[in-house]
Amino acid sequence: MTLADYLRASKKALIFTGAGISTGSGIPDFRGPQGVWTRRQPVYFHDFMMSEAARIEHWDYKLEGRDAFRDARPNAVHHAIVALEKAGKLRSVITQNIDGLHGLAGASAERLVELHGTNALVECQSCHWRGDPEPHFEYFRLNRKPPLCQCGGFLKPATISFGQNLSSIELERAGQAAIDADLVVALGSTLSVYPAASFPLMAAQQGAPYIVINRGATDHDRQRCVTLRLEGEVGEIFPPAVDVALA
Repeated sequence: MTLADYLRASKKALIFTGAGISTGSGIPDFRGPQGVWTRRQPVYFHDFMMSEAARIEHWDYKLEGRDAFRDARPNAVHHAIVALEKAGKLRSVITQNIDGLHGLAGASAERLVELHGTNALVECQSCHWRGDPEPHFEYFRLNRKPPLCQCGGFLKPATISFGQNLSSIELERAGQAAIDADLVVALGSTLSVYPAASFPLMAAQQGAPYIVINRGATDHDRQRCVTLRLEGEVGEIFPPAVDVALA
């Protein structure tokens, strides 16, 4: 069977996405040659909460990539996933990405699990208020002081920092999606970050066919539960297969 055959037969597909689907929207892979992690070390959550200097460093790190995230637009992969949802074939999208492009493409909130949070919002670490990040980035840009919530708590872009616990609610949603899926397709991920990468495996262990599409090796390539492994650019492989499956 081809990728299109599997997509055509599916009624509850789980799509798992990583940074490789967003490079086509102008967002560099964090670990790649242009990635910010090659230039500076990320700030750990404990340090952010304990140190004013660490909070400044974190906001500066986020500000460095802000224009790329703000100006990015969904590409053909994001739109193909939304097409599957509109066709009634999608159980959920579980993403490692923090760029917000799935939502911008039209993915519904009830089917989207953003495991590592989103740059599209800022969140108070005390009262958990969430809102538009732009005024707070502008405040930091002008004053070089980390912004505070009205309650006095520390504001932080609503992404999961190193050492910060993932949302128990999002983990539960991801687990249920994996259990329900009748197909799982991993797109543009090295499948090396856990617990995120455990969810495609969980779906496969429940009997769902497991398809991995990525340019370059992944940590799941030698897993016996992988049904189909496609090497190459996700944007050149996945959208055309969706078009064929939905024709």
